Amino acid sequence: MNRPILMWNVGIWLLVAATEVLSAEVPAAVLGAQAARVAVVAAASDSTLAVFGPDGGGGGSGVIISPDGYALTNFHVTAPSGAAMKCGMNDGKLYDAVLVGVDPTGDVALIKLFGRDDFPAATLGDSDKVRAGDWVYVIGNPFLLATDFVPSVSYGIISGVHRYQYPAGTLLEYTDCLQTDAAINPGNSGGPLFDGRGTLIGINGRGSFEKRGRVNVGVGYAISINQIKNFLGYLRSGRIVDHATLGAVVASDEEGRVVVSDILENSDAYRRGLRLDDEVVKLAGRPIRSVNALKNVLGTLPRLWRVPLVYRRDGEMYEVLVRLGGVHGAGELAEKISGKPGAPPRRPDGRRPKKDQKTPPPKHPNKSIDKLKKAPAVVKQHYEQKKGFANYYFNRRHIQRLADAVRRGWDPHEQKDSWVLTGDIQSDVGEGPMRIVLGPKVGSAELPFYQGRADFTDELSEVLDPPATGGLLLALHLWQRLFLGGVDDFGKVEYIGTVPLHGHAHQVDLLIGMHAGVEVHFMFDPDSGQLLALEMFPDDGVDPCEIYFGDYREVDGLSLPHRFEVLYAMRRYGVFRISSFAFKEAEKE
Repeated sequence: MNRPILMWNVGIWLLVAATEVLSAEVPAAVLGAQAARVAVVAAASDSTLAVFGPDGGGGGSGVIISPDGYALTNFHVTAPSGAAMKCGMNDGKLYDAVLVGVDPTGDVALIKLFGRDDFPAATLGDSDKVRAGDWVYVIGNPFLLATDFVPSVSYGIISGVHRYQYPAGTLLEYTDCLQTDAAINPGNSGGPLFDGRGTLIGINGRGSFEKRGRVNVGVGYAISINQIKNFLGYLRSGRIVDHATLGAVVASDEEGRVVVSDILENSDAYRRGLRLDDEVVKLAGRPIRSVNALKNVLGTLPRLWRVPLVYRRDGEMYEVLVRLGGVHGAGELAEKISGKPGAPPRRPDGRRPKKDQKTPPPKHPNKSIDKLKKAPAVVKQHYEQKKGFANYYFNRRHIQRLADAVRRGWDPHEQKDSWVLTGDIQSDVGEGPMRIVLGPKVGSAELPFYQGRADFTDELSEVLDPPATGGLLLALHLWQRLFLGGVDDFGKVEYIGTVPLHGHAHQVDLLIGMHAGVEVHFMFDPDSGQLLALEMFPDDGVDPCEIYFGDYREVDGLSLPHRFEVLYAMRRYGVFRISSFAFKEAEKE
């Protein structure tokens, strides 16, 4: 057969084959999968943002997480913009937005959009359930291509979970992050990583790039949504958020165990019994099998959280609750992101690295206050500058919310400043009737095993009666002071965010007050506003007096607790059951 005839026959065969393929029905499963994928991308794109600076320059991506306009993005996206920015959405509209809170170490920022009360919000997923091989979508504004605000989509798989990325300079430490081969390019920063069902599992932030073209090479990293959930309450507080430290340095021994190589004696972990050479087995419910595994867990936790720690010594296991410290000292993190030459961060052993290890940080958003002059009125109305805060407006609003809840039903014109609490106490050392009197200057207690008084005009850090309580009378006096004078008369008060509380399924609101050098942590139910617990720290580096409140009942129009459980140094002092409250004018002394 000659070549022309052969080619003719092959052509005819290919044409027939192609016709058969085209005429064949596509399996319904394939069409269904395609339709589902298109629907997921469409819904996910609705909540995705193109984030720009107030003048329309720069930018990145973001994602709406609540119908009232709260959205997540990267800290490094918001840092150049200051407090105000513009956000484009899939509906083709541009919305004004204000900065709420920032987590510079974790590279997360919370912003709030204005103009609607029905923003399409993404559903937050569970990143701990993500596994390598899961299908994912990266949606955002790579290379600022979304000039019409319609985001771009890339498709890929999860390449790895629980990845640790060392800090970029002294900030931007990516811990416990998700790795994906879906393209994350410049401009995707701050945008969402969705799973195959369209739930939000991460915020894209870093990638490995071909150096000359800044093009993704198939290795990108997203901050896990579970880490962000832990910090979300803090971010809503308008704060510059700090991460947690155990107050200890760990290393791997010859057997591969993670053991304590150094520890601060003023850390809560030390007070709970952790010592040199102890093996760290679990933290916050996560197994610790390497040094990086501990860094991963700590990186997902804010300072002041109290989490379970399991450690092993001489073959015996111990489980305790530890209160986590902050990586940075007071004001240190704010200085870092302000551009001011601040001191380098302390290591967990308390020592500072050498000066030449400092890296110039990005500008703090509050330093761009001049940009706010041209911002829309709605942004100016929702921004308040204060040292140490990303946006104090939101902190002040939460303080007022809790203050109103505390004093609900309280008539300041009829208030009496001397309270008498009677009832009974049950404890390991005795039980029987009790009577506590709380006045503005003096308090007293009559218990089956203690009778004494406390002078609140003395140095408060030394008012620790009754013994083995850490200062119960002082703690109750400060609780009473919050009721009588509110937050304005208490002293320095800050809303911290939401924290876990042992015995409660949901996180609770944390308000910290400072009065005469004494620090008090007030923890509230976020729904009812009831005070659930109080921790009073008479001094730095000591255990607090802990009071857990319950059995709330109405007394003269006020909702007051009729059960106090008192703990000190993880030991229960006793349970107070209040049968009556009496209010009267304090006797002049």
